[in-house]
Amino acid sequence: MALSPLPLGSIRPRGWLARQLRIQADGLTGHLDEFWPDVGRSRWFGGDAEGWERAPYWLDGVVPLAWALDDARLKEKATGYVHQIVDRQRPDGWFEPVPTEPGAKPYDMWAILLVQKVLAQFHEATGDERVFRSLEASLRALGPGLERAPLFNWGRYRWFEGLIPIFYVYARAGGTWLLDLARLLREQGTDYAALYADDRLAHPTPRRGRWTWDKHVVNTAMAPKAAALSWRIDGRPEDRAFPARMLAFLDHSHGQVNGMFSGDECLAGRNPVQGTELCAVVELMYSLEVLLSVFGDPAFGDRLERVAFNALPATFAPDMWAHQYDQQANQVQCTLNPDHMWTTNGPESNLYGLEPNYGCCTSNMHQGWPKLAAHLWMGTADEGLAAVAYAPSEARFLSGDVPVAVVMHTDYPFRDTLNLTVSPERPARFPLRLRVPSWAEGATVSVNGDATETMDAGTFHLLEREWRGTSTVNLRFPMRPRVTRRYNLALAVERGPLVYSLSPEERWTRINADKPHRELPHGDFEVRPASPWNFALRLDPDDPSAGLEFEERPVGEKPFSPEGAGMTARVRGRRLPGWKLRHGWADEVPVGPQISEEPLEELILIPYGCTNIRISEFPQLKE
Repeated sequence: MALSPLPLGSIRPRGWLARQLRIQADGLTGHLDEFWPDVGRSRWFGGDAEGWERAPYWLDGVVPLAWALDDARLKEKATGYVHQIVDRQRPDGWFEPVPTEPGAKPYDMWAILLVQKVLAQFHEATGDERVFRSLEASLRALGPGLERAPLFNWGRYRWFEGLIPIFYVYARAGGTWLLDLARLLREQGTDYAALYADDRLAHPTPRRGRWTWDKHVVNTAMAPKAAALSWRIDGRPEDRAFPARMLAFLDHSHGQVNGMFSGDECLAGRNPVQGTELCAVVELMYSLEVLLSVFGDPAFGDRLERVAFNALPATFAPDMWAHQYDQQANQVQCTLNPDHMWTTNGPESNLYGLEPNYGCCTSNMHQGWPKLAAHLWMGTADEGLAAVAYAPSEARFLSGDVPVAVVMHTDYPFRDTLNLTVSPERPARFPLRLRVPSWAEGATVSVNGDATETMDAGTFHLLEREWRGTSTVNLRFPMRPRVTRRYNLALAVERGPLVYSLSPEERWTRINADKPHRELPHGDFEVRPASPWNFALRLDPDDPSAGLEFEERPVGEKPFSPEGAGMTARVRGRRLPGWKLRHGWADEVPVGPQISEEPLEELILIPYGCTNIRISEFPQLKE
């Protein structure tokens, strides 16, 4: 691999990221098992509720969250549940939810691949040898099980997730049988390169159309890492080339301004009113983290930040006690809507709630922020460190036998300056590689106040020196505003990794109070606009600075909330009375420049991730 993720717990969040992870720990993630039966009474833990993906999904986020925060309560909770899984492992290596004869009664192996990932993370964080032996026994059982009953359904489309625990065990215990198991999974799994060899997947799924495995958005979000993990088996050149090609295909056919592609629940084109499922957001983030580690391409870091700082926070209520199943780039209200036009999802899909539409996102949403924190820094083959994504944090690693602490002080992505301190326990020579975003033309760096160097955008900038005492590294990534063309020639406002949206005033209404487990604060809510949203903007894509004025604000206690937004943009526009609600949503963006007789108004845009309802793709005003 080009880069090596640091052991879980080696990176600690600071600043706004620490506050965000604390909000998550105090919200649904830290308490879901206390009231939601599909986790709290899961068959994985000896209960009578769901015994497939939901409890492992939850642990896949809780484990990295607990160790990122060094939270004793969450660590104890996660440890207890992991030990319950291990305690219920049978002598044949299978876990209790699996039928006694796996080949005799169908059991989709996706859940086994998922729980194996959890056990690998837990062992990395704790060194618990009993858990490692349990993981190894589970992998040994998997090969003969797949010979008797090959992968089907979810397991067939997510086969590559099993390579993560396989490589984890192989790195620590060796054994050619593990590589044979990896090849077996690949043989039985979906070939995504073949799937994307023609343009069949380029076409949007018809609204209220037919659900398909090939177009399922979560499968799609997981799949970019399939080639990278396959490449680790035997280094096939086509595996190295495919992920970037796949992402470019998705951007062209289904891309959304927030860095995602549509999928509600199947790929739905570029229209900003077609939603994207939350599971897909967190899974694409993890795919990008894997791609960064295997191939070391800084472009994957750009994409990771775009998704993490826009799409991820926008799909949660600011206190993280509620989430959406689907978010929309142009989302002006979130209601129980029988007139919806999702591809295959239902009328509750963009409510903020406990389990709107379906409970998979309720269990899977937890990995997004913690895994981002765990992958901000990665080790290099020459005993150095690489910054692959940026947020306030502290990383500890060994360069040779020298312990080193690196602290990132910043309010990035709301600010363009980042200050690092590098503190080895004793003098040590090692490289520090800094990812320079592709949009950061004119980026600069200086060390200990020495002469400023220019860095090349879209690269890793190398600082190699002997580090002594505490050194200070100052970075600046100039954030020039950009106005980009989107669906129907609409305009989107971007600056650095952030997209800026109009955030109408909000009116929240609680619903579904009669349903189980909808007590406050984990209730269900509709959100409606209490101010106009239908504006065309007076902007020129060729000269965005002429129509935009950015203003710094303090980053709030809830960093991704309307009131906590750390940066705003002022722009002028006029209302378009003919652009209205349709099917309970904002209608499609009117095509091309628009004429309006309404008064010219000054509008405030805030970062997309700080909004709950929003317009992100605007008609251009023609004057």
